[in-house]
Amino acid sequence: MKKFFKLVGFASFIGIFYLGFTTYPKLDLISGFSAKSIASGHFIDNRSQEMIEKGDNDIDMIDLAKNKIEDVGKFAAASVYGLKERKAIYREGLGATLINDDFDVSKPYLVPKRTKLNNNLPFPYGNNEPRDTVFSNVDYSKLNVAVANAFDDKNEIKKRTRSLLVIYKDKIIAEKYDSGFDKNSKLLGWSMTKSITSAMFGILQKQGKYDIYEPAPISEWKNDERKIITTNDLLHMNSGLEWEEKYDKICDATEMLFQAGDMSRVQLEKPAVFKPNMSWNYSSGTTNLLSGILRKQFKTHQQYLDFWYAALIDKIGMNSMVIETDMAGNYVGSSYGWATTRDWSKFGLLYLHKGNWNGEQIFDESWAKYTATPTNTSNGRYGGHFWLNSGGYFPDVPKDMYYCSGFQGQMVAIIPSLDLVIVRMGLTENPEFDFNGMLKGIIGSLRKN
Repeated sequence: MKKFFKLVGFASFIGIFYLGFTTYPKLDLISGFSAKSIASGHFIDNRSQEMIEKGDNDIDMIDLAKNKIEDVGKFAAASVYGLKERKAIYREGLGATLINDDFDVSKPYLVPKRTKLNNNLPFPYGNNEPRDTVFSNVDYSKLNVAVANAFDDKNEIKKRTRSLLVIYKDKIIAEKYDSGFDKNSKLLGWSMTKSITSAMFGILQKQGKYDIYEPAPISEWKNDERKIITTNDLLHMNSGLEWEEKYDKICDATEMLFQAGDMSRVQLEKPAVFKPNMSWNYSSGTTNLLSGILRKQFKTHQQYLDFWYAALIDKIGMNSMVIETDMAGNYVGSSYGWATTRDWSKFGLLYLHKGNWNGEQIFDESWAKYTATPTNTSNGRYGGHFWLNSGGYFPDVPKDMYYCSGFQGQMVAIIPSLDLVIVRMGLTENPEFDFNGMLKGIIGSLRKN
């Protein structure tokens, strides 16, 4: 019997040792993700800690974190078994930022100047309620079934859709929200923010201030093989730079998002492993590098902060949007854009209309075409920081569809041939959520004129 207990004790020791060996290095990331998620969800969208823990943080390993919110100090903190506590602070205008022990919370900071549409127009070109419109070629019974099918039945937690919005010919024809969410809820787009970052370069190009086909303006690359990498290569995720992006492990992407002080430099410091335009490789680091490049186009930090909102976000009435910054003051253009579902749809409409917003050309028509043109080696899946269906990834959806896509199944789909924009926000993605089926059902409700 003693021998048995010794074996059990030894096995338990080995189990604990293995758990510690495999888990401890991840604690920084677990507590970092949790603290950042709690702070953003609570201070940007007024969610309770319980709601965030049951929703956004209901992820393997992340649910190990113990969290706390300090409303007076405007921060959230998280730790795992009392270890590796991380803190995320909230600053109005900049969102929540995950900080380290060296960050000076008392240091003054700049915030973007914001403007709000005040034109008494209905959605989408104003902030008034949309006008009711009935289209004779829309089978609303089929549409309502397709929309309802995207949501969980009562007491089910599988599809986890939070919102679904369908816009046809600039009019909302379907809109549905899960319990606890509504048209005013601000939702994290994750990597849909990459498409916002791309649009900023389209605007600069229209203004004649930037040429994406020139070598990227990075002094650290001027004396090595990276000097030939263009901004076009970066926008196409085709630079040849080393990068690993897998969210179920410690990798370049997770270390950048939850440990780096200046996210714009992480990809910058990576070596080239392929020649440009030879090997497509999805990289959040590339997008944050692009955000850093954008910052250098302005004389002051204030001008950089203002540009994103003045030139695009507030100009098209995405007044709910907040793009969060890192500790160095860079917009985290890869991942941290928040907005209501309706405001996310406005971004899709801008591209549907090839850069024209109610008569004003925000970026050239050619930029929308550039965005939706497949990049080399992506098998028709990727364009200029947008995902594509040109290779038929979604078999029952027109191949001209292109879309913003984010972690856990965020989507802004643009289908020019059908004059459609579809926004889905949620917590599941393929294969748990059937995007092809959702899109097929919505499209099937439109009868040909």
